[in-house]
Amino acid sequence: MVNLYLIRHGRQNSTLCNVDVELSRQGQIQAELLRDRLQHYHIDALYSSDLIRAKETAAILNEALQLPHEIREDLREISFGLMEGKSNEYNDEHFKEFKEEQKKLIEDIPYPGGENGTSVYERAMPVIQEIVQSGKKNIIVVTHGGTIRVLLAALFGRNQARRFLFGVSLENTSITQLVYNEEYDRFYLERFNDFAHLEGHPELYRENWEVK
Repeated sequence: MVNLYLIRHGRQNSTLCNVDVELSRQGQIQAELLRDRLQHYHIDALYSSDLIRAKETAAILNEALQLPHEIREDLREISFGLMEGKSNEYNDEHFKEFKEEQKKLIEDIPYPGGENGTSVYERAMPVIQEIVQSGKKNIIVVTHGGTIRVLLAALFGRNQARRFLFGVSLENTSITQLVYNEEYDRFYLERFNDFAHLEGHPELYRENWEVK
C-alpha cells in the first residue's frame, strides 16, 4: 500500500483569483504547524506544483523532511482563465451567468478562457499515477484545492461538475490522504480536509482570512 498525502498549499498573500504569489506570514505559520505534525509520518518523497505558494509550502515542510523536492507543472491549480487576477467581487459581477450555471452542478463547464475539471484530471492524473508507482510508500504532494477536488471526483465516480461537493472549503495545509493498492490499481480515501494542526489557531482558518 502507498500513502499519498495531498496537501493544500498555505495561505498566499493575495485574495485575488489564482495569482502566483508568495505565502503570507499566516501561510508560513500554517506550513510550520504542518511540518511539525508530519515529522513522524515517515515521508519518503516530496512533490509540489510549480506555483510559488505550493513550492514555498513544500520548502517549509522539507525543513524537517530533508528530501529531494520534485516540482511538477501539471499539479498546478485549475486555470480560471479570464477570472484570474481579479477580486471575488469583480468576478461575481462580470461572470455572473457563468457562476450561476456552475452552481447547478450539472455540466463540467470550463472557466471563461480557462480549464474545466476534466482537463485538469487529464494533465494531473498521469503524474499521480507515476508518483504512486515510483516505489515510495509515504508521499506528499503539495497542490491546490481545485486540483484535489478534481482528483477525488474522478477517482470516486462523481461527475466533475459535482466536484464542489467535496468540502465547503478546503483549509490551507489540510491533509487529504489517499491509500493506493498496487495489486488492484485502486485508490481509497482514508481522510479528507484534515486540518487538526490548525486547531487552537482560528485566525488561520479560511473563514478568517485577512491579508496582512
